[in-house]
Amino acid sequence: MSPTLRAVRAVALFAGFYLLGILLLAVLCVLDWAAFRWTWIPIAVMVLARTSVLALPIVRGMFVLRIPKNDDVHGLHVDETRQPRLWAMVRDLADRVGTRTPDDIVLTDQVNASAVEDTRFLGLVAVRRRLLVGLPLMAGMSAAQLRSVLAHEMIRFANSDTRLTAINTRGRIQTARTITHFQEWVGKAVAMERARQEKKAAKALAKGKKAKKIDPSDTGTSLRRMAALYQRYANFSRRVTLSDTRCAEFAADAAAVRIAGRDVTASALRETQVLLDMHEDYMDTYATLGVAAGMLPPPGQVLGGLRHVLAARKDELDEMRDSLPFEPSAPYTHPWVTERIARIEALPDDGRASEPVEPALGLLVDTERTLAAAEEQVLTPQMLRLRRVDWPDLVHESMTTYGKWSAQKFRTAVAEVTGGDGSVTDALDALDAGAQWQIADRLPKSDEARAATGRAAREFARPKLRDGLRQLVVSEYVRQGRARWRLSWLDNDTSLELPRGHEEMLPAALDATVADVPDTKLLREMLTVPGQCA
Repeated sequence: MSPTLRAVRAVALFAGFYLLGILLLAVLCVLDWAAFRWTWIPIAVMVLARTSVLALPIVRGMFVLRIPKNDDVHGLHVDETRQPRLWAMVRDLADRVGTRTPDDIVLTDQVNASAVEDTRFLGLVAVRRRLLVGLPLMAGMSAAQLRSVLAHEMIRFANSDTRLTAINTRGRIQTARTITHFQEWVGKAVAMERARQEKKAAKALAKGKKAKKIDPSDTGTSLRRMAALYQRYANFSRRVTLSDTRCAEFAADAAAVRIAGRDVTASALRETQVLLDMHEDYMDTYATLGVAAGMLPPPGQVLGGLRHVLAARKDELDEMRDSLPFEPSAPYTHPWVTERIARIEALPDDGRASEPVEPALGLLVDTERTLAAAEEQVLTPQMLRLRRVDWPDLVHESMTTYGKWSAQKFRTAVAEVTGGDGSVTDALDALDAGAQWQIADRLPKSDEARAATGRAAREFARPKLRDGLRQLVVSEYVRQGRARWRLSWLDNDTSLELPRGHEEMLPAALDATVADVPDTKLLREMLTVPGQCA
């Protein structure tokens, strides 16, 4: 379907929302007229009250026109003088698809690229075009793959998909808003009816009579039916617009294949899905590791550190690319990426190479400075105030801080029992004195552990005692400078490097220390700094 016909259909769907509202209001007006014309005044007034309740959500949905805008896009705006190679690629793609070059390119923190067009008069007049390009996406793609992704977005400008977004969004929001208004009135009606029935039941009980079952479920039937009518229209509109979206996605994929090649386009789609999962894991495990301790990676590494993970996990990435599940989508839904990949790979081989030649970040001038500048735009003011620390120190300092926090409950329990400072030496002295179960009683317990007595209680308490002591011991190793926390880019794990041989000896030393008859000798020896008296 041509862009013009799709635009006409979008306008018709939007107008249909207003026509539905006008029709329903007309029906309600006819009911009011008939009530005043053919019935008694008290009955007519009651009908008017009921129709007014039904009309109010319709009117509010039709005339409250405020909708979200795209002005809150956060990112680094780059002009042609700052990033000439990226702009040259975009200009070439615009020429290839026969559309106007975007007015602005914004580098964002998303694993995505998208075409956004600010419009007026429901998308009939274009004001400003923006191309949003995610830096994490560029971090994992080749320049050829990025070219394919951007070609896909440029064809959306050419086919006016970005303009139709405005009118489709407005229609969807106003229909949903009207349904919400009806649901709110249903909620109010049910609450009032429940209160009425409860009051009546209370009076019946006060008189010694049997109260009726409270059931306000039948209240607001007319409101529910009106909401259901709008919901059917919303479902119909959604099917139509998603059908257009589905066709637009396939058309944009075809354009990307023509420009960038079949294999590159398929690999770019596959890479996007892999990067989405990997980037989420990276942000949770690495980039925000030190936030609670008041630290962030060095400038540019919050967005750029993903490259370390990608470089370390090449085998895992290959497995992820090969194991994307194929999920065929329904005719009136947005197509799954695996379905799009299958359609592309089913095309004849066009003979164009698919191997990456240059990383997409290589298109940027002064990549590291660009990444740092983008972080200034996408991170919150609170995040920007955090201390910036190199990766090795970030891992060690943050894990040391978290270790101290974790050991605090045990340290407090020891101090309460001994009256001392709760240090590891204080704890070992208390254990030698047989105070281990007094300490254990002050540690958090499960319901089952609290109910246990005798030997069973001790077996519940022993793992808690051992774990708390281990946290205290680890903190002491770090305090002495004899252990350091390290992070692996390969397996999402932090590890503590202890002095040679201590990692193997520590479990046995802890077991001996929390035994029924504690033996702290080995653990004391391990915690003694070489050259220092025990």
